[in-house]
Amino acid sequence: MSVSEDIRIDDLAHPQLNDAQRGALAWGESQPVQLTPEAVLGAARARTGLQDFGPEDFRERLALLCSEWDADRPLTAMHRAVLFGYLARYASNRLLIQQALAQQPQVLAEKIDRPVIVTGLPRSGTTHLVNLLAADARFHSLPLWESYEPLPVPGEGMLPDGTDPRYARCQASWEGMRQVTPLLASMHPMEPDHIHEELELMGPDFASYNFEWLTMSPRWRDHYLGSDQTPHYEYLKRVLKLLQWRRGQPGKRWVLKCPQHLEQLPALLKVFPDAIVVFTHRDPVAVIQSIITMQAYTQRMQRPKVEMQWLRDYWVARTEHLLRACVRDRDLARPGRSVDSPFHVFMRDPWRILDEVYAKAQLPLSGSARGSLEQYLAAHPRGKAGQVVYDLKGDFGVDPHELRDRFRFYFDRFEVRPEAH
Repeated sequence: MSVSEDIRIDDLAHPQLNDAQRGALAWGESQPVQLTPEAVLGAARARTGLQDFGPEDFRERLALLCSEWDADRPLTAMHRAVLFGYLARYASNRLLIQQALAQQPQVLAEKIDRPVIVTGLPRSGTTHLVNLLAADARFHSLPLWESYEPLPVPGEGMLPDGTDPRYARCQASWEGMRQVTPLLASMHPMEPDHIHEELELMGPDFASYNFEWLTMSPRWRDHYLGSDQTPHYEYLKRVLKLLQWRRGQPGKRWVLKCPQHLEQLPALLKVFPDAIVVFTHRDPVAVIQSIITMQAYTQRMQRPKVEMQWLRDYWVARTEHLLRACVRDRDLARPGRSVDSPFHVFMRDPWRILDEVYAKAQLPLSGSARGSLEQYLAAHPRGKAGQVVYDLKGDFGVDPHELRDRFRFYFDRFEVRPEAH
C-alpha cells in the first residue's frame, strides 16, 4: 500500500463481511467460553501450573468485568472468546509476576529513574513519539509482545529457530487481526516490535481504562473513574522494576506512553515523581473521528449490529473527560519536567519537540542517538500504511464545527489547531 493511498471504509455501519471474517465468526461458534472468574482463574492455573495470585482485591474487579461482559448477549461468540483470552492472559501474567517477586524480592530495590512518559489523547501522536524515542538505544521501552506476556511460561523454551514463543504468539495474533480486520494496520499497527502502552502491565491487576477499548463497558468505566488508581500505578511500577532487573542493563531509563495518564496525573506523579511528562495536543474532533471509526470498523467482528451512535456519544464524552482532567491537572507536571507537543508542530518539525524533550530529560543528544532518530523518522513517514478518509457527519451524524465548540476549553488552554472539516 503506498504512502499516498487513501482508504474510505464505505461499509462502516453495514459491514460486508469477507470470507476470512465469516470464517472467524464461525470458528467462534465452535469455541464456547464461560465468562466467569472461576473459569478465567482456572485457565490461568492450568496454563502456568501456579496457584498464588497474591493480594485478593483483584477478584472484585475481575468479577465486575466478567459480569458486565457476560450480560452483553449481543456479543459474538468469537468476541466472547477473545475477551476470555484477554482475562486469562492477564490472570496468567499475575501468577507469573507474583511468583517472580516472591522468589526475587531484591527486584523491589530497583530504581525507575526519571522515566520519560508520553501522554495525550489517543490518535494524537503519542504512539509515533514513543516509538521514535525508543529508537534511542539508551532507553528501555516496552514492545507489544513483552507487554502482552512480560514473563515466560514455566518450562517453555525457545522455538527451534531461536524465537521467543511469546513473540511468536504475538506475531500470530497480529497476522490473524490483519486477516479479519485488514484495515487496522492503517489505523493502529500492532506488530510485535511496536512499542506499546505500559497500561498492559496493569492488566494483571485487572485495572486501567484499557478494558473500555476492548468492548462496550460503561459499568467498568464508572468503577474505574470512581476508584483511586494509585495502587494500580504502584503495581505497574513493580512490574517495570521486574522487567528492568531481568534485562540487567544498569543506567538505562524508560520511555513510556499512555493516554490514560491525562486523567490520572495525580496518581502518575505520586508514583513516578521524577518523571519527565510529554503532553501531545491535537484537535479533539480529529481524534474522535479516528477513534470511533476504528471502533466501528472492529465492531463488525464483535456484534451483529455496529453501534454507530453509541460509539459516537461514548467516545465524545470520554474524550471530554480526559481533556478536562488534563486542563485541570496539567500544571502538576512542573515546567522543568514537562513538554507540550502540539500535533501540527511535531508533524512539521519533530526536532523542535525532540530537542526540548532531551533537554528536559537531561540526556545529551549524541550523534549516535540523533542518527537513530533520523533513521526512524525516514523509515516511518505519516500514512505509510495508507490513510483512512473520515466522514464524521456522513457516518456518525455530527457536524465537526458544532462538536469542536464543546472543546473550546481545551483550545483556549493549549496550542491546538483545528483539523477535521
